[in-house]
Amino acid sequence: MLVKLIKKFHLSPPKVLVLGFALIIAIGAILLTLPIATNDGQGLSLINAVFTSTSATCVTGLVVTDTGTTFTLFGQLVILALIQVGGLGFMTLATFFALLMGKKISLQQRLLLQESLNQISIEGVVRLAKMLLIFTGLIELTGGILLTLRFAFDMPFAKALYYGMFHSISNFNNAGFDLMGEFSSLTKYVSDPIVNITVCLLIILGGIGFIVMAEVYGYRDTKRLSLHTKVVLTTTAILIVLGTLAIFILEFTNSKTLQPLSPVGKFFGALYQSVTARTAGSNTISIGDMHQSSLFFMIVLMFIGASPGSTGGGIKTTTFATLLGAVWAQIKGREDVIFYRQRILPHMIYKSLTVTMTALFIVIIVSMILTITEPGKDFLMILFESVSAFATVGLSMGLTPDLSDIGKIVISLTMFAGRVGPLTIAFALAQRNRKEYFRYPKGKIMIG
Repeated sequence: MLVKLIKKFHLSPPKVLVLGFALIIAIGAILLTLPIATNDGQGLSLINAVFTSTSATCVTGLVVTDTGTTFTLFGQLVILALIQVGGLGFMTLATFFALLMGKKISLQQRLLLQESLNQISIEGVVRLAKMLLIFTGLIELTGGILLTLRFAFDMPFAKALYYGMFHSISNFNNAGFDLMGEFSSLTKYVSDPIVNITVCLLIILGGIGFIVMAEVYGYRDTKRLSLHTKVVLTTTAILIVLGTLAIFILEFTNSKTLQPLSPVGKFFGALYQSVTARTAGSNTISIGDMHQSSLFFMIVLMFIGASPGSTGGGIKTTTFATLLGAVWAQIKGREDVIFYRQRILPHMIYKSLTVTMTALFIVIIVSMILTITEPGKDFLMILFESVSAFATVGLSMGLTPDLSDIGKIVISLTMFAGRVGPLTIAFALAQRNRKEYFRYPKGKIMIG
């Protein structure tokens, strides 16, 4: 049916992805307005339902109502389903069901998978989708078991099992939704090694991308890693270490965050916030009580985000690394950007620049609009919210529950753009130019 609709309306892969995510959000919003979805028996208002559905489908985690106390089991399961579909991508799930029914995957579906998984070619995309589903199931189950065993000390086992699986799925998909109540996230477990290590690993694994996980898993047999995987792992490790050190130093004397904690608690508090800023959204210390210097540093981490082909957002680690490489090459007077003795093609540098400038433009416009729709709010709070929404992070300084209706719509659109990708939306709306068979004469302008 999907293929017939695509052929009938001549839909390109970017258009299918944009419309597909929009349809899932609409279905989720309708379900969340039902009386059975909330504890008060009235359902969410339409604007709050759209916001929550968008946040879950775009695996962001920004919430206008507390997930643990507002929603019934039905409402929470709707949110969990939206998180899983949004994290994996609806085309991956569609491929899974097609394979279960014994159907062949058509060329059109492979092209959609290629776009959905952010792959360079269609070669091996079905195999990658299968591995993605297997890895996701195993990682979420393992994380859920570990969290269940820990939560079982604080609550009945059945509840601990549900909480463990919910938080495992939420954090692996970098969504950040939680059931702890009163917008508290995981602050109760700020010094707990099991919760911190488990959730941090879930976030990192979900954020490095499935192709990286596949290559690392197969390294024992292949003895090789692609340039993409090397850049992702190196950049991710550097950002986590730098983020942990920066937050540890900047918040060390803050009586509302790290100062009252033990040395181990301080380390885990700094580590968790460094990891979660890379698009996860859950937190173990109060974000609104952090120093401005720490918050601004976290904005930078959020803007960079996770890696391509992952459940996270942001401009991506490879984009950031490519731009840094281009700057370094320019400083050194080199024509080529070199990583691990391999040259980055010029069109990849242009694409990195395009992604970054588009992201900056979106954040600037959204921040400017919110300064109008949310008068009296601190600008750092507005900027933090804008970057968090675009990078599908879900961290908030406390602005989200107080947003006006227009502000909720703006943030919803920002989350949607961040999850689908600004370039995907641009390609869906615009007609790509045909190849030009001539070149204009060279011109010179002064730079810098």
